[in-house]
Amino acid sequence: MSRKARRAVVLFVVPLVLYGVLLGVLPLMEPDETRYALIPREMNQTGDYVTPHLKGVVYLEKPPLAYWATALSYRLLGEGEFSSRLFGALCAWGCILLAYAMGRHLYDEETGTFAAAVFSTSLLPFVLGRLNILDMPLTFFVSAALWSAYRYLEERREGTGRGRAYLWGLYLFSAAAFLTKGLVGVVFPFAVGVLWLLWEKRWREVPRLVSPAGILVFLVAAGPWLYLVQAANPDFFHFFFVREHFLRFTTTIHERTEPFYYYFLILLVGTVPWGAYLPRALLAAPGAARDLPASARRYLLSWGGFVFLFFSLSSSKLASYIAPVFPPLAVYLGHVLRAAQGAPYPIFRRQRWAAAAAIPVFLQAAALAAAVFVPLLFDKYRRIGPPAGAFFVLLPLLQVLIVVVSVRGSRRLAGGPFFTVYLSTALFFALALFPAAHWLGPGKSALPTAAAVKRLLPPGETLYQYRLTMYGLDFYGGYPTAIVDDQGELAYGIRFLSPADREARFPGREAFARAVGEGRARFAVTEGKDKVEELRRIRPDLRVLWDNGKFYMVDLRPAVKDGHDGS
Repeated sequence: MSRKARRAVVLFVVPLVLYGVLLGVLPLMEPDETRYALIPREMNQTGDYVTPHLKGVVYLEKPPLAYWATALSYRLLGEGEFSSRLFGALCAWGCILLAYAMGRHLYDEETGTFAAAVFSTSLLPFVLGRLNILDMPLTFFVSAALWSAYRYLEERREGTGRGRAYLWGLYLFSAAAFLTKGLVGVVFPFAVGVLWLLWEKRWREVPRLVSPAGILVFLVAAGPWLYLVQAANPDFFHFFFVREHFLRFTTTIHERTEPFYYYFLILLVGTVPWGAYLPRALLAAPGAARDLPASARRYLLSWGGFVFLFFSLSSSKLASYIAPVFPPLAVYLGHVLRAAQGAPYPIFRRQRWAAAAAIPVFLQAAALAAAVFVPLLFDKYRRIGPPAGAFFVLLPLLQVLIVVVSVRGSRRLAGGPFFTVYLSTALFFALALFPAAHWLGPGKSALPTAAAVKRLLPPGETLYQYRLTMYGLDFYGGYPTAIVDDQGELAYGIRFLSPADREARFPGREAFARAVGEGRARFAVTEGKDKVEELRRIRPDLRVLWDNGKFYMVDLRPAVKDGHDGS
């Protein structure tokens, strides 16, 4: 296969499959995906594209760009898993193309192809790029802004006079990143740019990052929404900038605390499978890590290092936050792997270090091959039953193929061993989606519960979620549910409701118990046997209509003497 054909496969064919065709394999996961699926639906239903609403209440935790994109996707394609995830997947595709552009500019076209391949088949980008959450859109816009900043400062230093478009790109992409997830979209591009200039001893150029024309571009892009949302919600600035930014970073208000080393572990897992090849690649091409011009190498280190340290110091940590590290990391890994291309593992020679460098690849392959069997060790998954038997054969065989190619591969392979490993990994991830959907659907998605509710809930009845909030019940069911004693992230918007509306849609346990006693509340969904027992204290003779071992649907109407429930 020619280099041109391989480039087309890496940039278009494989991403089309992984981040397009297979987007609907998994149902939407709770709570993040269904939250970000429900908000755009409510935008389309209400026509209010300024103030996001979730379950009919104001929800100002995040800006609206991703909601707008998904709302447009719904208009064009209808509502479903594919259209819900499409914007995030397109942003993942954008990151793949950006990694290619970075690698091509900093090294050469082949390195760009390797960098794109590494990004698209690294575990964390693969997972995040297929989910309807905000981290991959943020990664794309922040990365585009950071790359624009580098190209602008590079053009200024070389005096070519072609940097103005890159400067405007810095501000435009920063505005898009801000409209995706807030101030972090502005902090990262400019902080990294300043840090790099100081490292380069070019501190006099720091003011060049401040541009009146660029600020105008930013304000034109982000200003209208800020003005309109503040006008509609007078306490927006305090809630959004103080609570959702300053307090999120400096306190444990969102209860997402992890140790400082947390992101070291995330990078170790997130770079599967390519991180395991790094020790051998560095042995095979020891000078590869240093042959990039020093200024470019420092920029990539400033980029990845600042993002990594920023979130490591934050009091609120989630695995997905670290995603903006992966574009520069993919360029680095892509270049080192490309430099080591075609050199087989010399494990059959007396080179202890070279043999030791192969160990991570063997361990990784064994772990990935065994992953499909791991759920069978847990009762909750054994109750679900195994997926199709073919997966227990195909997935381990692919890992065997990858090890054989890695150890014994040669340049005679089309595209070399790297390209074969890349295609095998892409196929492995694609096939793994199906058993993942089988195992995760019943416990992490509302779809099975929503299907049971659709079958068992009489028309016109209100469904209550008892001490539970599954947004997917609303999304898949097509109607709003009432939430009992579980306000959580909805508390800010609930306080703007009238007392009567609040009690009807978000009752506490006492109000719910009164509604059950008066016959106004009959059907409820809850999670866990302990919650069912709590409901029995309200209605001892309740009936469990359906359960899957985790979620339960119950009928709270008292039984009648003739044994019929009157439904």
